[in-house]
Amino acid sequence: MVKKISSLFYGENSLSGASLILILTLFLSNVLGVLRDHFLTQRIPTDLLSVYYAAFRIPDFIFNILILGAITSAFIPVFSSLTAQKKQPEAWLVASSIINISIIILSVMSVILFILMPWLVKFVVPGFSLENQALTSQLARIMLASPILFGISYITGGILNSYKRFLAYSFAPLVYNLSIILGTILLAGKFSIYGVAFSVVIGALLHFLVQLPAAIKLGFKWAPIIDLKHWGVKRIALLMIPRAIALGTNQIMLLVFTAIASSIGGYAVAVYNLADNIQTMPMVVFGTSFATAVFPYLTESVTKSNYQDFNLQILKMVKTILYFMVPMTIILILLRMQIVRLILGSGYFEWEQTIQTANTLAAFSLSLVFTGLMPLFSRSFYALHNTKIPMTVTIIGATISIVLGLVLSNKMGVTGLALGYSIGSAFATILIYLLLRKKAGFKNENSLIKHIGKILLAGVVSVITIQQIKHLVGSAVDMDRFWGVATQAIAATIAGLLIYLVITWFLGCDEASSIKHIFKRFSTKTNTDIAGLTENK
Repeated sequence: MVKKISSLFYGENSLSGASLILILTLFLSNVLGVLRDHFLTQRIPTDLLSVYYAAFRIPDFIFNILILGAITSAFIPVFSSLTAQKKQPEAWLVASSIINISIIILSVMSVILFILMPWLVKFVVPGFSLENQALTSQLARIMLASPILFGISYITGGILNSYKRFLAYSFAPLVYNLSIILGTILLAGKFSIYGVAFSVVIGALLHFLVQLPAAIKLGFKWAPIIDLKHWGVKRIALLMIPRAIALGTNQIMLLVFTAIASSIGGYAVAVYNLADNIQTMPMVVFGTSFATAVFPYLTESVTKSNYQDFNLQILKMVKTILYFMVPMTIILILLRMQIVRLILGSGYFEWEQTIQTANTLAAFSLSLVFTGLMPLFSRSFYALHNTKIPMTVTIIGATISIVLGLVLSNKMGVTGLALGYSIGSAFATILIYLLLRKKAGFKNENSLIKHIGKILLAGVVSVITIQQIKHLVGSAVDMDRFWGVATQAIAATIAGLLIYLVITWFLGCDEASSIKHIFKRFSTKTNTDIAGLTENK
C-alpha cells in the first residue's frame, strides 16, 4: 500500500494520467478558492476586501514578470532538453543557478518596492481614501515575502513538470488556498485583514514545501552556485525576456483596471476580483490543466523533430478544451445570480454587490472559451522555443482590453472593465491560433470544424434545458432561502450537463465516449466491490 502511494506521488504520469490528476487537483484547488472567497466576504467588510485585492496586486506583479514567465516559457523547455539528453548534472546545475538568481532578483525587487510602496500605492488606487491607501501599503509590504517563496516553489514545480511528475506539483495550490482559508477563519476576527495577509505568506511557504520531497526524490540537490556562462542559463534568460514583457503587459493591464475600479466605488475592486476568481475556475481546471499536462509532451515532440505528433496533440487538446469550456460558459452565464448568491451572498456581502458581481461574471464568461485555449496555444509556441509571438499577441490583446475597459467602464462601471477584458482576450486568442496554424501547418481541421458544430448544437439544447429547469424549480422552491437557490442551481446544472453529454455522445464526440467509459468502469468496479463485500460476509 505504501509503495502504491509512493508510486502515485513520485512516479511518472502518462498524458491521460497527468490530465486527470491536474483536472481533479485543480478542481479541488478552485473549490477551495471559492470557499476562500466565501469566508473572505463573510468575515471581511467589502471595502476592506478591495484594499486586500489591491495590495495583493503589487507583489503579484513582480512574481508574474520575473518567475511565472521564466518557468512556463524558458525553464521547462531547457531543463527538459537536458534531461532528455541524459545530462542530469548539468540540469541540476542550471536549476540551482536559476533558483539562486531568482532569490537575489526577487529579494532586491522586494526591498525596493517595500521602500517605494507608499508612493506606488497612490498610482495603483488613486480613488481610495488616504486611510485605505495607507492600509493598502501596509498589507502589500507584508505580502512582499510571498513572491520570493513562490519563485523557489515554481522552479521546483518546473522540475517536477519536466519529469512528468504532476501529483506533488498539483497539491501545492491546495495547501496555499487552505492556508488562506484557515487564516481567514482563525485570524480575521482578531487581526482583521492583516491576518489574511500573513496567511498568504504562510501559504506561499507551504506551496514550496509540499513539492520539495518529490524534487529531492528525483535527485535534486540545491547548490550555492550561479553559472552565468552556462548555455542553459543564457538560453533561459533569452527565452524569458519576451515572456516577461508579455506578462508585464498583462500585469500593467490589471493595475490599470485596479486604478479604474478604485475610482468607480468603494467595493468595485473587490467585485472585479471576486467575479474574476469565479470565472477563472473552469478556465484553470479545463484550460490550464490540459495545457500543463501536454506541455512536456509537446516539448518532447519538438526535441525529436516529430512535428506530426506535435500537431496532432495540439488539435486533440483543442477539441478537448472546447468540449468542456462550452457548457461551463453556458452555466456561468445562465446561472450567474445563483452562483454568486451561493458563494458570496452572506456576511458583509449585500444584494447590490451580488448583482454587480453577477453582471461582471457574465461579462467575463463571454471570453471563457478563448481564455481556456490561450494557455495551450502559448505553450505550443514555448515548446517551439518561440516566446516572441505570444509576447506580441499578449501586448495587442492587453492594449485592446485597456482601451475598451476605459471606454466601457464609463458607461457600465466595473462590468465594463470585465467586458473590455473579454473582447481583448478573444481577439488575442484568435490571433495566436492563426499564427500557430501557419507556424505548425495544421492539417485535418475539418474534423475540428465538425467537432465545434456538434458541441454548439448540444450547447443550444443545453441552454433551453437549463432555462426551462431553472424556471420550473424556481417556481416550486423558496428562492429567498439558501437551499432553494441551491436546489434550483444544482437541478438546472445537472439537467444541462446531462443533455449536453447525451447529445455529444449521440453525435460521436470522443470526449463524451471517454466520460461514458469512465462511468462504466467506475460502476463495474463499484458493483464488483459490493459483490466482494457480500461474499466476505
